[in-house]
Amino acid sequence: MKIRPEQLKSHLLKELLPVYVVSGDEPLLAQESADAVRHEARKQGFSGRKVFHGDGNFDWGNLHNEANALSLFAEKKIIEVKIANGKPGDKGSKALCELCANPNPDNLLLIILPKLERGAQNSKWMKTLESLGAHIQVWPITGDQLPRWIKQRLLQSDINANQEAAEILAERVEGNLLAAVQEIEKLKLLATDGNVDAIKMSSVVADSARYNIFEFVDKILIGDAQSAARSLRGLHSEGTDAIPLLWAITRELRILVKASEQVSHGEQRDWALKNAGVWEKRMPLFRKALQRSSAAHLRMLLYQAGAIDRGIKGMRKADVWDEITTLVLSFTGSQTLKPSNIKLLIDH
Repeated sequence: MKIRPEQLKSHLLKELLPVYVVSGDEPLLAQESADAVRHEARKQGFSGRKVFHGDGNFDWGNLHNEANALSLFAEKKIIEVKIANGKPGDKGSKALCELCANPNPDNLLLIILPKLERGAQNSKWMKTLESLGAHIQVWPITGDQLPRWIKQRLLQSDINANQEAAEILAERVEGNLLAAVQEIEKLKLLATDGNVDAIKMSSVVADSARYNIFEFVDKILIGDAQSAARSLRGLHSEGTDAIPLLWAITRELRILVKASEQVSHGEQRDWALKNAGVWEKRMPLFRKALQRSSAAHLRMLLYQAGAIDRGIKGMRKADVWDEITTLVLSFTGSQTLKPSNIKLLIDH
């Protein structure tokens, strides 16, 4: 079955299925959907968790072994498979179908995917997963939808905001849902009476360090390596968390990868950028980035961002800020990143 993200909470109150698939390129909504599944699974006794990354080097036999492994303590567990390119390949497709053919009641399978192409949506492996479980498709919040989404999130935090206040925050975050949620957390502390008007919203968002992240990302897109590196050092010295900073970079990379692939198939550049979700006033920045970067180079940057993310989460040894610096300089066109660096980051 297919479930919209807003339906997931009520669904989980009724039942917990053996398989869940979360797909989409909006990091915050995808993360929240996956977290909701994990939370309910833990409540129902799935105390263990094993995470696999189904990339090109992954041995899908390991997934089969884990699914059938006997635990010393008879532990129920979540088996999580993250497939960064959305394509498990022939071996992966077969492995997923075999798991669904012989489900183990002590396992919950959680598959994390990017936005799926039509072929993947209609594939045998996806249909098999959906027949046994639920597929939560996450779609980006458009510019027109964002003020309403912000108002809903504010209400969930017991904050009432008028339309003008919601539009001010929407314009400020420019589609970055993580930044919007962070501002809402700040408002929970400052809006003691539970009401936010345009004046209060403007004062709250006027001087926030995380908007320096937006300016920092703009410098990357323009290709100003020196200025971007200086901003990165400043953000680090201010104590900025690496996670939202990396998410901001990764979000732009995903947009550029999607647009560059469409351009390589003959699509007009501006239309490809618009189709990838670029707002009109940010179009010049993305044009510059797209002009200087090939699709292959952008994908390589995205792989590095994924490796850094695993470093932040403690899944590999990493000097996170040095690696982010390398990523930034390569993104600006300084050509400091080579395929050999990628291999080191992923395999280290």
